[in-house]
Amino acid sequence: MTEGTVPPAIRLVRDFVNTYEPQTDVETWSTADALRNWLFEKHLVQTHAQVTDTDLAVALTIREGLRNILLRHAGHEPDSGAVDALSDALAGLPVRVDFHSDGYRLISTRSDDFGLALGQVLDAVRQRSEDRTWPRLKVGARDTCRWAFYDASRNQVRRWCSMAGCGNYIKMRRAYASRKSRAHNPEVPNLPAELS
Repeated sequence: MTEGTVPPAIRLVRDFVNTYEPQTDVETWSTADALRNWLFEKHLVQTHAQVTDTDLAVALTIREGLRNILLRHAGHEPDSGAVDALSDALAGLPVRVDFHSDGYRLISTRSDDFGLALGQVLDAVRQRSEDRTWPRLKVGARDTCRWAFYDASRNQVRRWCSMAGCGNYIKMRRAYASRKSRAHNPEVPNLPAELS
């Protein structure tokens, strides 16, 4: 799948979630300035935008809450605390409907740079909910990965970010567990790995 096949609104939310890399513990938003720079790169704020440490804390809460929503999209149990924290954070970011000639969008009722930027992220979720592509944005099944990805498969059953990385790892673990189980239970016939 090429990057061009991923809808722009999905890319925005995916990239928002992927600002933290759990596997390597790399945090893109280590400071409020780093958050502002990321928002600027995504064309969500101007260069002179004001972003505070409080804004950073809210962004981190929203990001991890969204990660857990996307975890549910992939068929896994989310951290309910992170989802509750997401709802609480969004309560402080009210939005309104703004109608225009091409339809409508959600915009933040806050007038500060950060509030307006997050309003655009929420509108991206709205867009993808309406066109029913929102459930295709998922977080990988591997505990150490939790990388957000767009599932472009026809039947929408992808459970990891890439076959080369997480997919192989998970399949190898399943095959090992299956072989180990058969070794401990000789009554079960040994099936070829691709059938087990």
